[in-house]
Parts: sequence; structure tokens; C-alpha cells
Amino acid sequence: MGRTTDLPDELGGEFSTALARRHGVSRSRMRGSDLRAPFFGVRIAAEAAFDTDAEDPYRRQQLIRIARAREYAPRLHTGHFFSHHTAAAIWGGPLPLEFAEDGRIADDLRPHVSALGPLAEPRTTGVIGHRTRASFTEISEHDRLRVSSPAATWASLGALSLYDLIALGDYFCRQWRHGYGRPTPGKPPLATTADLRAMLGVGRRLGADRLRAALPRIREDSWSPRESLVRCLLVDAGLPEPRLNVDVRDDTGRFLGCVDMAYPDQKVAIEYLGMTHGATWAADVERIAALRAAGWVVIEVTAPLLRSPETLIHRVATALRRPR
Repeated sequence: MGRTTDLPDELGGEFSTALARRHGVSRSRMRGSDLRAPFFGVRIAAEAAFDTDAEDPYRRQQLIRIARAREYAPRLHTGHFFSHHTAAAIWGGPLPLEFAEDGRIADDLRPHVSALGPLAEPRTTGVIGHRTRASFTEISEHDRLRVSSPAATWASLGALSLYDLIALGDYFCRQWRHGYGRPTPGKPPLATTADLRAMLGVGRRLGADRLRAALPRIREDSWSPRESLVRCLLVDAGLPEPRLNVDVRDDTGRFLGCVDMAYPDQKVAIEYLGMTHGATWAADVERIAALRAAGWVVIEVTAPLLRSPETLIHRVATALRRPR
């Protein structure tokens, strides 16, 4: 068996076939077994793999979307950019799970690619193409990928449900405030509600009514989409809106913990325990025990409880009515 010809170093691990041809690489060499073709006109080293491994299915779909964008990026036209669900994933934003026709969680997630202005939308097999006017979007770069800005991404996703739009807006507008144990204090938010409002106001949008309804309900202190969902469920059930990510201290001023949601006057805290909470389980047990010892009612929200919202709402309402 003959030796495989080395590829020019300038091509790197991912490249377009057009660029390879300009470097003198033959068509037969681009059919080599050491290369794979995730999209027409793209070659990637066969051993190269983008990380898509995650226990959390939401995180796994996010990583798959990013991986597919990176695979397509070598052939991205200068007037094209990643948009919609793909852009949200690139920015790290939360999205609802997508499912295959057989009911399983989908793992074949096509990248969304938009063309700007008069350019034709991409029609490559395996890609969802769009076309938009310059006034309807803002193009940025994130992690070496050309992508719609956070505000433009949010405004393009009006087909999502109201709660999903609120959760995505919460993520983009999160303020990284100073406080005990809070991550990256002072980090600027990806967008502001003013940015979202400006992008929504440029013209007619798909799902404009939902976008307009979501905008005033976006908050700057929500740290997870499940926290956003719990807040929305409680408010829509007629309960007062809880404060978000509240630092709790006892009567002596000793810090007890930062709780996801709280009604401080009633000493009621709501904590969401995610499916990957095991790594911090012991610390969470001690923190919740300290809160209860200080007279707080702590309602722990799990995925099964979230599937029974009427039970969650009843527990919170009962806690708020209890005598003190």
C-alpha cells in the first residue's frame, strides 16, 4: 500500500476542498481514508472529533449544534453566518430539547446558516438555510465562528414557546453581580433588554407576539433555564414573583447560602436540583440543612416535580400561607 501524501500545513485539521485545490491537493487525495466529508466541499481529519459527550441531554444537544457548526465553518461564505438555534448554542444559550420522529432525543441537528441581503440562502444538504436583511440582524464573532449577535439571535427565535423565550432572554441578559461565591463577578452580559427591544422593533418578526410578551418578563438574575421555568409557573399561577439568587444570612449575619429563588419576608426558599447535581450533593445537603435550622422553608424542585407543576405550585402556596 502506498504512502498517503501529507497535506499542506496551511490547511489545518478542517478545510474546504476549494482551499485545498488552491494548495495543489488532488481530488483523489481528498478522497483519502484519513479524511471525512461532513458536508459537500468540506474535509476534516478522520481522527478529529468535536466533543459532544455530556450526561445532560440539553448540554449534549448544545455541543452537537456547535460541532456541526465547526464542521460546516470551512465552507461558510463571507456573506453567511450561523443563526437561529445554532447561534443560540454557540453563545451557550438554553434551548428546548428536540426529538426524532421515533421519540428519541435527536442527535442529528442540522446547522442554521443565514445569508445576508441579496445573497442566496445556503442550499447545501444537511443545512437549514435562511435569508435576512441587514437591518434585521447583527453579525458578531464568538469562539472563531461568525454568528448572529445574542440580541439578533433571540429576536429570530420567535417560534419558540413563551417560557423558552423568557429563559433564553434571561441567559443573554444575565448580570454577573458580586456576591459570596458568585462566578465571574463584573462580567458584562451578552445583551441587555434594550438590545432585545431594539432588535424586536426593526420590523415584522416570526412569533412577534410571543417575543413582545416575553420581553417584560426577562430578568437579569436567573442562572438557569429551569429556574426561569419555575419562576414563570409560579407567577402565572397567581403567586408573587420570587426574588432570584438571594444571599441568605442568619440573625447573627452568618452567610448560609445563595438560594435560587426566595420570598425573604416569609423565609421561603426554592432550590432547583438538576439532573447533574450529584457533584455538589453533599454541599447542597448541608446548605439546605443550615437554612432550615435558621427557620426557612426550603422547597426542593426536581425534574419529576417540575413535570407536576400543580404540585409545585401547591407546595409554594402552602409555604407562603404558613403562620410565622
